[in-house]
Amino acid sequence: MADSNNHNSLSRFRIAPVFMFRWEESQQAHVLMYPEGIVKLNATAGEILTRCNGENTVDDIVLQLSELFCEQPEFIEPRVHQFLEVCHGKGWIQPQS
Repeated sequence: MADSNNHNSLSRFRIAPVFMFRWEESQQAHVLMYPEGIVKLNATAGEILTRCNGENTVDDIVLQLSELFCEQPEFIEPRVHQFLEVCHGKGWIQPQS
C-alpha cells in the first residue's frame, strides 16, 4: 500500500480538536469550522473526513469510498492518500495514537 511522509495504509486519523466538522444544512455541505473561519468541503472531501474518526484505517476509508462511489480501490487509494496528506498539512486532521 502507498506510504507517504505522514501516514500509511494502516494509519488512523481524527479531526484536530480546534476544528468542528459537521454537516451544514444551509450550505448543503460538510464544513470545518474553526475560530478564524470556515472551510466548505466538496462531497468527496466530506465523505473522507466523515470517516476520519480515529477508528477507520486509511485502508478502511479507501474500501468504504470504493463501495460508495462504485470505483476500484486502486482508483480511490491515491486520491485518499493525497487528500489526507493535504488535510494533515493544513492541521485539519491528526494521527490517532
